Amino acid sequence: MRCNLLAASLACLLLGSAARAAEPKVQRDVPYAEPKHERQTLDIYSPAEDKNLPVVVWIHGGGWQAGSKADVQKKPQAFTDKGFVFVAINYRLLPSVTIKQMAGDVAKAIRWVHDHAKDFGGDPDRLLVMGHSAGAQLAALVCTDDRYLKEEKLSLAIIKGCVPVDGDTYDVPLQIATVEQRRADIYRKKFGDEASQKDLSPITHVAKGKPIPPVLILHVAEHPETKLQSQKLAQALQDAGLSGKAYPAEGKNHTTINADLGTPDDKPTQALYDFLDTVLKKK
Repeated sequence: MRCNLLAASLACLLLGSAARAAEPKVQRDVPYAEPKHERQTLDIYSPAEDKNLPVVVWIHGGGWQAGSKADVQKKPQAFTDKGFVFVAINYRLLPSVTIKQMAGDVAKAIRWVHDHAKDFGGDPDRLLVMGHSAGAQLAALVCTDDRYLKEEKLSLAIIKGCVPVDGDTYDVPLQIATVEQRRADIYRKKFGDEASQKDLSPITHVAKGKPIPPVLILHVAEHPETKLQSQKLAQALQDAGLSGKAYPAEGKNHTTINADLGTPDDKPTQALYDFLDTVLKKK
């Protein structure tokens, strides 16, 4: 009996050690632009030993005026367990900068990640861009409007997949036309005049022949606005001969679709993993 208890104790110790060993290495508040600005920094979560891993760049939400790279819930552990490097970025916010400048920040962060990926076990040619809510719009914009990455001397071709999560502004003019006057006025204030609204809409920049990466758009199944926006972007991509799919997440709301990503038995997470398996196998 004593031997059995000792063996069980050793097994627990070994399991505990393995669990600790599986925790990602973390580098926080790394600047991606000069001069250093607290909102132009990123956190890197990487597996302990592996090299040449695909890299997820995650863009937080918050209505373009709030939020933090610390709002990542279970994602860092989940992605590093799956063999990814996970990079969460901050970007400057309204009213200090425009949404166009935020997209520029995202592109600068991608440039930094591309240049330094090998330093933290990543593969610079296998980058994936994802984001929730406002971060979904920014992710989709930078992955469709190639001007932002071109400004950083990069091509869309380095992005292997894009996963916007429950965004409502892939087509900004459509969103403004859909919602009540009070909210429409808020969107106008954030996105500017009609020309700016159109220019900041990812759907505007979808076109045949562009090296836009495959896009998986996760959205709350029962939310009329994010459902419509997601379906419209997916259809535009398909009409252009590109890879785009909208995945309706049943039983979720705007908060839980994000917070539950990376949890066991979460169906949107499984759809995300299946998507990543597919796009990373493509040559």
